[in-house]
Amino acid sequence: MSFLVFLLIKLQRLDNKIPAEGLGVKEYLPPYLDPSIQINDLLTGVCFASAGSGYDPQTTNQTRAIPMLDQLDLFKEYLGKLETNIGEEAAKEIITNNVFLVVASTNDMLFSLPASGLPDDVYDSMLVNLTLSFVQELYKLGARKIGVFSAPPVGCLPVERTLEGGLLRMCAENQNQQAQIFNNMLKGQLPILESNLPQSRIAFVDFYNPLISIINNPEQYGLEVTNRGCCGTGLIEFSYTCNQLVGTCPDDSKYLFFDSGHLSEIGCYIFANLTLPGLVENLF
Repeated sequence: MSFLVFLLIKLQRLDNKIPAEGLGVKEYLPPYLDPSIQINDLLTGVCFASAGSGYDPQTTNQTRAIPMLDQLDLFKEYLGKLETNIGEEAAKEIITNNVFLVVASTNDMLFSLPASGLPDDVYDSMLVNLTLSFVQELYKLGARKIGVFSAPPVGCLPVERTLEGGLLRMCAENQNQQAQIFNNMLKGQLPILESNLPQSRIAFVDFYNPLISIINNPEQYGLEVTNRGCCGTGLIEFSYTCNQLVGTCPDDSKYLFFDSGHLSEIGCYIFANLTLPGLVENLF
């Protein structure tokens, strides 16, 4: 996932809600490129994310996802449609009061870092600069309330446990350390960026520590399995390799991950419930 946008129409109970629903918008955000999308969808939030994308342009050369900068172009197109339908001033008001979530970096670490040949800290520094640049571009387009996700514990993704975690499929600590380097750099730079962008509220969204807590204490969250996905064997299947041929687990509500690289729906609910209150407090 990469770039996600939704509106805060009304704040209501955050219990057991995924982001858009928990913030009182709608149950799910439709993808902007859905040909059946309606004007009401444009008014209440759409998703520009493309699975496999990342801040580093080299990432999408490998994954064939929509590059982050191209997603910005789609957002510009969205702005044009919004202005055409409701007028420039109304569109500006919506964007100013809109919450933008930017979720990226995992694919960069999985695909582009190994190919770059750079030391982890050098690559992570470059990645932070690309992140800050992306946020600045959003700001130039009118965004004022922006939540920027940290990297998750990449080494604890089921696929990375399988590939890098040895016979016992432990979390790959070298990858987790890399994620923490990036996160610490990003957390330090976002307040500086915010201070240089008038009227902006930029929040660091911790994707790492809440997920580690869930992984290490599944029973506290009503889960049973956090080291493999629900799809197929749960060890390596993801995306297109999760299909009718491989099947799924009997009860996905007990699994943190649906496939070997992505959270299950209940995993998203739990994570949202842990992070949304703090996000709202930081942005408003």
